[in-house]
Amino acid sequence: MDGILEYRQWELRLGSGERITRRVLEGHPHAERLVARLEGIEDRDAAAVLTGAVIEVDRAELPPTREREYYQADLLGLQVRNGDGAELGKVAYFLDGPTGPTMVVQGEREYWIPAVPKHLTRVNLTAGLILVDWPAEL
Repeated sequence: MDGILEYRQWELRLGSGERITRRVLEGHPHAERLVARLEGIEDRDAAAVLTGAVIEVDRAELPPTREREYYQADLLGLQVRNGDGAELGKVAYFLDGPTGPTMVVQGEREYWIPAVPKHLTRVNLTAGLILVDWPAEL
């Protein structure tokens, strides 16, 4: 979480869907949250509006990925198939849990697949396909 403080400008997506861009003046982790002072946010009322906002940074500022490493945003919408050739659906979103990220695949059914190398056999961004070691029956 504190890695986000390395980026000096944030785009904030509010619950209302509104997006605002602000420069980060300072910040630090606090318990399970992040406390930051942003340019143009001068009082508690203005800060309260930003509580729970999704923080996004410009893609160009992100470090390149390593081998078998992907940004979750790049996997959204990709088709998911298991080793038996069963089409499970498409990646709808990710959940972060205590054991790591979980890929939620929606098709005829919904599958919650741990997004770890053990279950992600192959990712082909060009073909828009993820092969998983996951039974269709689960």
